[in-house]
Amino acid sequence: MHVRVQTEDFDLSTEVRKLREGNPTIGAVVSFLGLVRDLNDGQTVSAMELEHYPVMTEKALEDISVQAAARWSVIDSLIIHRVGPLLPLDQIVLVVVASKHRGDAFSACEFMMDYLKTQAPFWKKEQTETGARWVDARESDESALQKWTPPSS
Repeated sequence: MHVRVQTEDFDLSTEVRKLREGNPTIGAVVSFLGLVRDLNDGQTVSAMELEHYPVMTEKALEDISVQAAARWSVIDSLIIHRVGPLLPLDQIVLVVVASKHRGDAFSACEFMMDYLKTQAPFWKKEQTETGARWVDARESDESALQKWTPPSS
């Protein structure tokens, strides 16, 4: 399981190739690539800045990877999350999951993204036509997370 928090951009093809390189047991690779949009909540977004606490953030991303591997048959995974200033069309996050079968890879990747959107300690500030604003997790992100949480007894 690999985790990187960085300011630099990344190349999707290179990252997927490196993850599956030399491992003939991998039968499925699923990835999610998140991008900066130019519109959010009805306002034009000209820029975004992501802040974090390095040690805390990396630990949270590692925990997400470990939880996914405990639930599904994951051979390997990668989370790359960018921080710092970003512009519309920039890549923000990459999650890649390798497994023997597609079902495990799809489920683990979706789980990891749902946890990233709600549990990872990132703070997002957008620049809009009305000024800067901090962005909270969406209600839909919180709802998506609930499908992975067992019901209370």
